Amino acid sequence: MSKSVSTRFDTMTWQQLSIAIGFMIMIVVSSNVLVQYPINNWLTWGAVTYPIAFLVADLLNRRFGPAAARRVAYVGFVAALFISAWLASPRIALASGSAFLFAQLCDIYVFDRLRYRSWWQAPFVGGVAGATLDTFIFFSVAFAGTDMPWPTLLVGDLIVKLALNTLMLAPFRALMWNLARPSDS
Repeated sequence: MSKSVSTRFDTMTWQQLSIAIGFMIMIVVSSNVLVQYPINNWLTWGAVTYPIAFLVADLLNRRFGPAAARRVAYVGFVAALFISAWLASPRIALASGSAFLFAQLCDIYVFDRLRYRSWWQAPFVGGVAGATLDTFIFFSVAFAGTDMPWPTLLVGDLIVKLALNTLMLAPFRALMWNLARPSDS
């Protein structure tokens, strides 16, 4: 069965854009605060909340296209950077902002390239690529040179992020039908 390939996407309204940016800021800021609290020597609370950012980006990408998803990532990055600098340390804010932006852009790019394959491939592969990039950038910038056991936290956080990325396929599948693009007819 052949799928028609279309590059037409709906335009986001200001209300949709505001809601998407609000969700992204809430996820990133809460994750930036929670990453400072280890659960054990292998894991921080931030690993539990952060993968939701990829779900939001993937749903936006599916419905409105990569340009809209990038717009939310850019605005979310700037806003979250300033808010996180106030709620978390400036080093955490810088590490998180850098990791977030590169990881989101990676996820959006990979998702868009795999968009027309089986429904799960784009969010799964994009999420794995984004979560891996995010984890390595974040932990190396945030905790290198500190007494925080960041190499073990990096491994633990990455394992949890990859597991949660897999679990995020269920809400993605459930929500993608409600967010499907209208037909081009």
